[in-house]
Amino acid sequence: MRALSGSSSLTAALLLLLSAGFHVVALKTPHLLGRHRATRSFSQQGTVFYKTLYFEQQIDHFGFLENGTFKQRFLFNDEHWHQKNGPILFYTGNEGDITWFCNNTGFMWDTAEELGALLIFAEHRYYGESLPFGDESYSNAKYLNYLTSEQALADFAVLIENLKKSFPGAQNSPVIAIGGSYGGMLSAWLRMKYPSVVIGALAASAPIWQFTDMVPCGDFYKIVTQDFANSGINCSKNIRRSWMAVNNVSSTEEGLQWLYKEFGLCSPLKEEDVGGFKGWLQETWVNLAMVDYPYEANFLQPLPRWPIKVVCSHLQFDTGVSDKQLLHGIAQAVKVYYNYTGSAVCLNTSQTATGSLGFRGWFYQACTEMVMPMCTDGIQDMFEPQVWNFQAFSDECYEIFGVRPREHWAGSVYGGKNIGSHSNIVFSNGGLDPWMSGGVTKNLSDSLVAIVIPDGAHHLDLRYNNEYDPQTVVRARALEVQYFKQWIKHSTLTR
Repeated sequence: MRALSGSSSLTAALLLLLSAGFHVVALKTPHLLGRHRATRSFSQQGTVFYKTLYFEQQIDHFGFLENGTFKQRFLFNDEHWHQKNGPILFYTGNEGDITWFCNNTGFMWDTAEELGALLIFAEHRYYGESLPFGDESYSNAKYLNYLTSEQALADFAVLIENLKKSFPGAQNSPVIAIGGSYGGMLSAWLRMKYPSVVIGALAASAPIWQFTDMVPCGDFYKIVTQDFANSGINCSKNIRRSWMAVNNVSSTEEGLQWLYKEFGLCSPLKEEDVGGFKGWLQETWVNLAMVDYPYEANFLQPLPRWPIKVVCSHLQFDTGVSDKQLLHGIAQAVKVYYNYTGSAVCLNTSQTATGSLGFRGWFYQACTEMVMPMCTDGIQDMFEPQVWNFQAFSDECYEIFGVRPREHWAGSVYGGKNIGSHSNIVFSNGGLDPWMSGGVTKNLSDSLVAIVIPDGAHHLDLRYNNEYDPQTVVRARALEVQYFKQWIKHSTLTR
């Protein structure tokens, strides 16, 4: 999930088109389509083994005029599933290629043997290979109309029901939904909307309240700022000063040329590009806050241990340095994120994260039902002041997609903060993660439980076990598994 940091950032990100294609498949059952071969895929911890299968889904679950279907991809692993009706851990796919999320969700792989669980990673419609209208899926608003969280949840529910009917020994298997970020929102909502399908859910770093009138629009960027303020002397202060330095230096042709060379950009910087350049810097700091992991990782970019501390080592200036001295430090800091491996030939300001994410699809969702207000004031945060302007946002969405967002729809369809009647959901959040601003951080009932990981970044608990893990995340994972076992036991007793 990416934050919308302003109009220029939205427009730039839309240039990153998602490419995908279907594979030739062989019919397995009336609804399940699969490859004859299995796949071993590289992950942070080595290789993971899974089979790639496809399921014939309805394009529209809620109407009757569109009768078309598409092939939804899902990944399947049963090597730890040792007994009939053993549990199923079901990953609710996010806004991107499901193989990427599979490789970055080590918690499920680490836990599968202990629980004797079948693993399923289901791809979200319109991402990866799961394209309802093939290559035309993003061609117009009519085809994009079926890209909604409600349709995706129905996909997951129908897939689970058919999997349990189709795979021998799974008919009475308890299913636990697991997801991180937007996928975590979906896992929580799947439990809320289809409680007969999943017995519980782990919603990691899931900002289900990051919507209009639910949380202050500035809280997200306050957390980002705090991460940098805690990681080095004058770090956040110098980032706050850098915006005016960019304005000053870019006011001349010589300054624009200097910025282009100093930052090692792929394209010369022009006067009209300065707003986009600052948006790129802002998104870089946000992404670093999301992936401030305690070990080397390759989630959005290849990064060192505690990358913000490394970034801040380049920004420990006093207030007397010149604009160019300050921006030299900013350039070195930015290269920690974009060129930690030293292999980047130049820095591309139109791309800030892995190409496995479907940016265009996510921004369409943000322009329809996922309206997440963000704002900055330059005082309580380290960014240039920017108010949240829903009308301007709506106008840009209409210009790009021909649609206008429904500002309050997410609250209406999923209950907003009035979710106390639901059960068996664990909400985990990291104290370093800016998305915690819209997350559930306090217990809502005995079975709507919040786990806060003070030194955890974006869904750290869903990643593989690592020798550098702080004890807070070790304890969080153990508690999550404990809840899983309770749900499974209760499900078995009441079957």
